Amino acid sequence: MSTPSPIRIAAVLSTEHRGRLMSHARDVNFAEGARIFDEGTRADSFWIVRSGTVTLEIPVPGRRPTPIESLGPGELVGWSWLFPPYVWQLGAEAMTPVRAYEFDATTVRMLMDADPAFGSALGHWVGRVLALRLHQTRTRLMDLYAPRLAAS
Repeated sequence: MSTPSPIRIAAVLSTEHRGRLMSHARDVNFAEGARIFDEGTRADSFWIVRSGTVTLEIPVPGRRPTPIESLGPGELVGWSWLFPPYVWQLGAEAMTPVRAYEFDATTVRMLMDADPAFGSALGHWVGRVLALRLHQTRTRLMDLYAPRLAAS
C-alpha cells in the first residue's frame, strides 16, 4: 500500500481549506514541452497538477537547465508567488501534456490575509513544499558537482 505524498494538497489541507482554495481555481492545459515559467520572471500565478508531469529545473550557466524534481497529480507547482518580490526562483516545463488548476496569486494572498486559519494552513503547506524543494535542489546539485570536487 502506498502512502500519499506529505506535500500533496489532499495530505496537507483540510477539506474546508481545500474547498476554499479550489473555489478560485481555473482549469488550464499545457502541451508537452511548454514552458510554465522561467527563473527571474514575475510569479503571479501558481498551479496544482491534475494530470501529467511538470519538471522543475535550475538554470546552470553554460549548460542546459538541470532538472531538480518531477511533479505529478496533487502537487503544487510554484511557491515564489507567496514571498516578495514574487519572482520565480526555478523554471518549470510540462514534460507530458499537463492538466492543472491555476490560481491567481494576488487573490489567494488576499484570501490568506482575510482568514488567518486559512492563511496559516496554506502558508504551512507552501513552507513544507519549499523545504522539500530546497532539499531536492541541494541533492541534485551535489549529484552534479560532488564527483568533480572529489576528483580535484
